[in-house]
Amino acid sequence: MRFNLVAIASFVIIIGGLSLASSIVVPFLLAVFIAIIIYPILELMSKIHINRFFAFIILIGICGSGLWFLGSVVASAILKFSTDLPLYKTKIDMFIDKLILYVKDRADIDISNNILSFINIDKLITTTSNLLLQTGSLVTQSFLVFLLLAFILFESQIFKDKVAYFATKDPTTLHIANTFISNLKRYLAIKTISSIATGVIVWGFLVLFDVPHALLWAILAFILNYIPTIGSIIAAIPAILVSLAVNGLSVTLWLTLIYLMVNVAIGNFIEPKFLGKGLGISTLVVILSLLFWGFVFGIGGMFLAVPLTMSIKIALDANPRTKFISVLLSN
Repeated sequence: MRFNLVAIASFVIIIGGLSLASSIVVPFLLAVFIAIIIYPILELMSKIHINRFFAFIILIGICGSGLWFLGSVVASAILKFSTDLPLYKTKIDMFIDKLILYVKDRADIDISNNILSFINIDKLITTTSNLLLQTGSLVTQSFLVFLLLAFILFESQIFKDKVAYFATKDPTTLHIANTFISNLKRYLAIKTISSIATGVIVWGFLVLFDVPHALLWAILAFILNYIPTIGSIIAAIPAILVSLAVNGLSVTLWLTLIYLMVNVAIGNFIEPKFLGKGLGISTLVVILSLLFWGFVFGIGGMFLAVPLTMSIKIALDANPRTKFISVLLSN
């Protein structure tokens, strides 16, 4: 009993420390996961007889340019959207007023008031703005992510040598490392491809419907697609609100339908087909991990929820004393 209390207290202290250090921990974890994705490219460049140092410089240059571009585009787009936000709010308020009159003409007044009492447009817009600002702040931390990524890739060979050394002492170490890296690379690669596809398709339809800030909503769809289950839904909200303010109800309904079709097709059919049985984590655990890591690290934790939970599951599975917890997390 005393051991259990000490373990629980230690867990709470560690989680509290991680939460306080989230501004450092989240960029570091993002850098680690990005490094795992792009490290095979560095190995491939070395195999085709490109000097490892020059291969490192080329790869880091491409990654740095990509992160800088993403950060600058998102920051400038959010600034412009924030400037236009009062105009969108006014137009949406006008639409809500018309909706109230329409419902009052065709339904009992009490019923219409009860239904429309759930529509709090001010709160919805405030929540959307906060979400954009949090996502933007995460993206604009790209310099720190880039710096950490450079050091991780620079010492990648040293890390491989360390794993090989520990494998000579304990053969299970190599198996754990290979399982972790293989599963993580597969998940992140498929998620990246599906996120790019989501962003491109969404951008095409937003431009077609002449929705303002189409590039921002496409990038948001790309980024938030990394958050399982709810990310794509959240990404659709600001674009739909802006479309409602600018284009009216009929176009917005079509846009909502397109968002739904894209998310269902990619999230429910394409991704599962390539992931197969997935990462062995149950759907309930994915939802709970979103809540838990979101509480610990904020929105950054929601991006990292699945990779972190998968990492913990692999670590627990390697120890006979904690294997039962891994079974509870599995599907």
